[in-house]
Amino acid sequence: MDIKPIKTEKYYNEALKEIESLMDADFNTPEGDKLDVLTTLVEAYEEKHYPIEPPDPIEAIIHEMESQGLS
Repeated sequence: MDIKPIKTEKYYNEALKEIESLMDADFNTPEGDKLDVLTTLVEAYEEKHYPIEPPDPIEAIIHEMESQGLS
């Protein structure tokens, strides 16, 4: 797999598969460097194409209260 900017969903999925295969790579090795670069590229793609909106403040408070058993 050539490392290049992720511009398509197909390449995004290929990068995810490659990342999965490199998860056990050691740091400061060619495989570890490849994992680091691919992860950075995937994060950038996800920020652009799958943004996570901040929660509604009231909903966040309600969720936190419920998770702590408060009413």
